[in-house]
Amino acid sequence: MCIATAISLLMILICAMATYGAYKQHAAWIIPFFCYQIFDFALNTLVAISVLVYPSTIQDYLRQLPTNFPYKEEIMSVNPTCLVVIILLFISIILAFKGYLISCVWNCYRYINSRNNSDVLVYITTNDTAVLLPPYDDPVNGAAKDPPPPYVSA
Repeated sequence: MCIATAISLLMILICAMATYGAYKQHAAWIIPFFCYQIFDFALNTLVAISVLVYPSTIQDYLRQLPTNFPYKEEIMSVNPTCLVVIILLFISIILAFKGYLISCVWNCYRYINSRNNSDVLVYITTNDTAVLLPPYDDPVNGAAKDPPPPYVSA
């Protein structure tokens, strides 16, 4: 119970750090959450591989469930091959979603990291044209341009 509490508190801390890092735009605060996501993805991938390599363990696991577990008899009556396919499909959907979330966190990290570089375009969303126009003195005081060539009719 103490270990579960410690892990839960650590997860809350890591999530809070990621939220704070995204809010204050400190990329280093996002790294622990990203590492946790990679670790979790790797563990779920190992679960999928173990289901694929040892499909008989699913039936053993179902036998160990308590007798009052809902739908236990219905699940045990399903063909073992079909059950493995269903479980692998379910794990694949979960892995795809976790991969998407990993890419979201990675894109957030990259955005915050490159925010100080000139690679990121900054769009002006206000209608304040005074910000967009150059100062009046620059064009007036600039070097005089040569007049255009005279028009010659053909």
